[in-house]
Amino acid sequence: MVFNDNTQVAPLLKDSLKRLEYRGYDSVGLATISEGKIYIKKDKGKIDEVEERITLTDLPGNIGIAHTRWATHGGVTKLNAHPHHCCTNKLAVVHNGIISNFLDLQEEIEEMGHKFISECDTEVLPHLIEINLRKRKTKLKEAVIRALKRVHGEYAVAILHEDYPQQIIVARKDSPLVIGIGSNAVFAASDIPAFLHLTNQALILEDEEIAVLTPNRVEIYKLSDPNTIIPREPITIQWTSEMAQKGGMPHFMLKEIHEQPRAIRNTLLIDPENIIDIAKMINNTKNVFITAAGTSFHAGLAGSYIFNNLTKTNNRALISSEFIDNVGNIIDDDSVVLGVSQSGESMDTLTALKFAKKAGAKIISITNVVGSSITRLSDHIINTQAGPEIGVAATKTFVVQLIAFCMLGMQLGKIKGAIDQSEFRDLKHHLDFLPDIVQKIIINQEENIKIAADQFSKKDNFLYLGRGINTATASEGALKLKEISYIHAESYPAGESKHGPIALIEPDFPVVFVAPPDDTQERLITNIMEMKARGAKIISVVEIDDLKIQKLSDIKFIIPSKVPNIFTPVAYIVPLQMFAYFSAIKRGFDPDKPRNLAKTVTVH
Repeated sequence: MVFNDNTQVAPLLKDSLKRLEYRGYDSVGLATISEGKIYIKKDKGKIDEVEERITLTDLPGNIGIAHTRWATHGGVTKLNAHPHHCCTNKLAVVHNGIISNFLDLQEEIEEMGHKFISECDTEVLPHLIEINLRKRKTKLKEAVIRALKRVHGEYAVAILHEDYPQQIIVARKDSPLVIGIGSNAVFAASDIPAFLHLTNQALILEDEEIAVLTPNRVEIYKLSDPNTIIPREPITIQWTSEMAQKGGMPHFMLKEIHEQPRAIRNTLLIDPENIIDIAKMINNTKNVFITAAGTSFHAGLAGSYIFNNLTKTNNRALISSEFIDNVGNIIDDDSVVLGVSQSGESMDTLTALKFAKKAGAKIISITNVVGSSITRLSDHIINTQAGPEIGVAATKTFVVQLIAFCMLGMQLGKIKGAIDQSEFRDLKHHLDFLPDIVQKIIINQEENIKIAADQFSKKDNFLYLGRGINTATASEGALKLKEISYIHAESYPAGESKHGPIALIEPDFPVVFVAPPDDTQERLITNIMEMKARGAKIISVVEIDDLKIQKLSDIKFIIPSKVPNIFTPVAYIVPLQMFAYFSAIKRGFDPDKPRNLAKTVTVH
């Protein structure tokens, strides 16, 4: 950030980093410029711990950059923390992303006499910039562009230099970076919450662009055309800084679980004409693919089932990291690819969609983030209306992705004649009632789920089983438990449980069944009996009137109303989210900051 007055920037930088703590990190650092001299402080540890040891906030100056690092290249050490500097100590760089060719570059730079002091890939950047600046009459922007053209991989960078005391250079490639425009300052960050308390005006920096930030001006250029300023108007961020706070809840994750009824209601208000246009595009296409990663992939799995059953549309759901290897040779201009991503910046999903677009496919995105990279690749966009999601473990963005698939599937089914107008109206009625059902689950089941978490949180292993569309629900439930409570949890289609996983079952082994009263119920009961015969403890997510499965269960998470089969994941995942949350709390872990995981939240 850079101010046009004497505002001391270090305390504001620290405060902004605190607002991004949910992303996960292991070290922190700041760099500022004052009276023509650069100052850097950094160390391993949490922000408050480092502040107590070395007082980050006393760095002088009205311009500065800051960073929290999650270790990739090199261990968790002070030397590996950002910012990184050059041999002259006149230049500081912070960087998100990975430079894949850093070893080759480092060897080349060292042969020129430069000394590296860290194990980080990032350190090649300040050295490359320094080398370029030594060339005759090279300005900082030009030196940065030349350096970035040498690196392979992805990056979002911010650069300070003593000789440019009122200028920050930022650039991005395949890693998010957003610029904030204030009345007396300019800001840049990877996530909007970093500066949302200071301004709600934002410019989205696009891929392979560079920007020069000064106190009263932002100049944006293409890396490929550094002499032409790109005009761009700021957008207004509709959610407030307060919305991104915990609202009296102990953790963001619990707050966001409680926000799910509102998120569903808001998403149901999406313009139906947009959904109809997208359904028409899919109807006119031969090949339909759904691709996503993590939680969004589980939404995509459920979405594939919805398409199969409501629309009789042949489609495939694929994990983004496997997309090109799996279907790369059959993507063409008669294909449509639905990319699902909470942030719109998921790297594997972006890579898959870029490949598909280059092959001629039409791109549809389902995302919670306006202006994100995935939306800019897309021919059509469904912007879900979850509001900001700060917790690393996705909750409300999962359910609104499911709602988007339900809405799209219903419209496509009507267009194809797979469902008639009466069936459409009946489904719409049930869909509109889902927020109330989710609200009742949260209110009525919380104490019951706390008790279950107390009972089972010391277990080392869980098995999650479901059939049909709820194989996706079981997978998402298992993911939630493992990523925030660090309990090993495995999910399987229930019919496959006897082909291997059943060998793990011993007395008191917890097995979770996602068990709606649909046409898979009789077969699911057989699976429950197989587990009970081997001493398993049965935890079921079950409808209130389903006494058959309740009688077979040791623990019951009750769904208060009948839900049509294709909508069941929206309701049946909620108790499993809460179970994961309370298990993490019982085990003494912070559910908002799971180890080794991070998250991108940009614009909604």
